[in-house]
Amino acid sequence: MPGDELQKQVSEGKVSVSGSNDVLTMALGPEHPGRVRGVGAGISPRQYFNLPKPQRMNFNDCVKDSLRVLLQEETKKMEAKVREEALRMEARTKQLVEAEREHFLSQLSQLIPNFDPTMLKPRISQSPKNPMSDKASCFGGDVRSLHFEMILPKMGNIRKKRRKKNEEKKEEKQDEKEKEDEEKHDDKVIEGVDYSNVEVPSSLKSLCFYVETTLVPQEKIMNFTIDKEVFGVDRSTFVLPEDITQFAGMEEIGATVVAVYMRYLHDHLKEANMCSMVGFIDPATVSANSMTIADRSRLVAGRLQKTDGEQIFMMPYNPGRHWVLLIVRAKRETVYFLDPLPGNRVVDEEGKNIVNSAIKIYNCHIARAGRKAPIWKTLSGTPKQPSSVECEYYVMRFMRDIIMDPSLAFEKKYAKGKEEAPYPQEAIDEVRKEWAEFVCLHME
Repeated sequence: MPGDELQKQVSEGKVSVSGSNDVLTMALGPEHPGRVRGVGAGISPRQYFNLPKPQRMNFNDCVKDSLRVLLQEETKKMEAKVREEALRMEARTKQLVEAEREHFLSQLSQLIPNFDPTMLKPRISQSPKNPMSDKASCFGGDVRSLHFEMILPKMGNIRKKRRKKNEEKKEEKQDEKEKEDEEKHDDKVIEGVDYSNVEVPSSLKSLCFYVETTLVPQEKIMNFTIDKEVFGVDRSTFVLPEDITQFAGMEEIGATVVAVYMRYLHDHLKEANMCSMVGFIDPATVSANSMTIADRSRLVAGRLQKTDGEQIFMMPYNPGRHWVLLIVRAKRETVYFLDPLPGNRVVDEEGKNIVNSAIKIYNCHIARAGRKAPIWKTLSGTPKQPSSVECEYYVMRFMRDIIMDPSLAFEKKYAKGKEEAPYPQEAIDEVRKEWAEFVCLHME
């Protein structure tokens, strides 16, 4: 192709030239390596065309770059797999809950003529707005049994009304009388407790007196700020007067009381220089009805990512009407299950899914493939509660006993076959005394 025609095509943009691939080379063919046609000897192509000097790459650098790219790709795949599994578990849980609800509503429809299922659907599906205030008693049941107990009394009331149609006026008078008695009781609910006759620690008696003389008359609550180093995030909570009186009476208590005691135990860890050995997971963010399984898994994973070597994390967990203690050792991919109820107890499936997913996310964070599934160990040699309301107190005592041993030999201590007798009341009172003394520090 003539040089003039090539030059014309270049000017029209039909042919592009760059570096040594210019019009002269296209017309006459490639020059010998290391030479430039038409400029004389001693001028190299790199000098004439201002080409960049080729960079030599160390073999180790090449390997590192390749491994870095491969690791990033594998990490993305593992994170996507964990997210997909968490979403699948959440969808499965929703399906099971919906099926159980529909079955229960159909049973009510058969029992009660003209029953409207839509009347109860919102109440059954509704979750508590404040999981920190949930109370728990141990009847070996799950959350669904709570809904049965709320609804069955209504069925009984319907039957009573049918049998007492001719006594409506009498019932109205009785209801008015009960309402008046209830109002009187509410006004004197604190005054009705004689704390001098109740076997409680002196610090707890002082706290109850503060409830009676200050909190109730002034309609106050006790606010607490829990530092970031306790649960991984700064958070605020509050203790209600009834939380204190229920704690004094060895009644059912909620996540707030447990969280405040964990705050107290954290001070002991600091004094003993054990914060790098033991950490805590907020019970209010992981227990049933707080959030979705995926959300709770991410919160637990975020806490585990702050692990320091062999650090363990204590996680009080309430699957519904009962408290247990889970101890997560992320580096070993091992979880310990401590249940204060007697018998062959197994961990709640939802709680197991939360922790398993969290450990998988943790493995992705540290770029470790990990096991197919974490190891779960049931420590059945723990002391067993004597009735149905002590589970929270026993879980708090479990945590105390574990961290009071600097060797953290809890696995051997609570192994199967060990003593399973209940704690003496003095051991539980020691926990109550410590909790009350810590709360007293926040009295105004």
